[in-house]
Amino acid sequence: MAGFKRGYDGKIAGLYDLDKTLGRGHFAVVKLARHVFTGEKVAVKVIDKTKLDTLATGHLFQEVRCMKLVQHPNIVRLYEVIDTQTKLYLILELGDGGDMFDYIMKHEEGLNEDLAKKYFAQIVHAISYCHKLHVVHRDLKPENVVFFEKQGLVKLTDFGFSNKFQPGKKLTTSCGSLAYSAPEILLGDEYDAPALAVSFTPYVANI
Repeated sequence: MAGFKRGYDGKIAGLYDLDKTLGRGHFAVVKLARHVFTGEKVAVKVIDKTKLDTLATGHLFQEVRCMKLVQHPNIVRLYEVIDTQTKLYLILELGDGGDMFDYIMKHEEGLNEDLAKKYFAQIVHAISYCHKLHVVHRDLKPENVVFFEKQGLVKLTDFGFSNKFQPGKKLTTSCGSLAYSAPEILLGDEYDAPALAVSFTPYVANI
């Protein structure tokens, strides 16, 4: 992995100039950045490793593992990972239209039916592709669907709760966002990949 020169207030490994904050979580900050040589804009997820417990560290490794595996037009690309003593930087493809949650909040009338069908199909294709690779996302919600307006696409992002699964073997870990969880997770039952796909259907009606 690439080396480290300065903290995330400046450059990452001399390759990316960090700019404004796009989002913030418990252990991570998402920053806008620009590649020093190409000028390409990217999103950088900056994870503070000093704040991670054993469970969070496990989720982080699963996220990187799964995002390296999946390569699909409707999934945000992980370009590279830069590891340092205290920080981990995930260099990600940058959307240009915000996320689906923000869109829903700003447009009470929703999308027209044709666009809604188009984006719904793209999300389904992304989920189906993941499942063929035995990857489950486990946090399907509007905030994790990003618009790429110039490409006419939506893309699935944030694989922080993702995991690999074995066909025929069910999962037991309860994770993700409660409001969008599958019934099996809410009840504390074992679940499989098809059950998780049900969890994203409630917000489709809102777009």
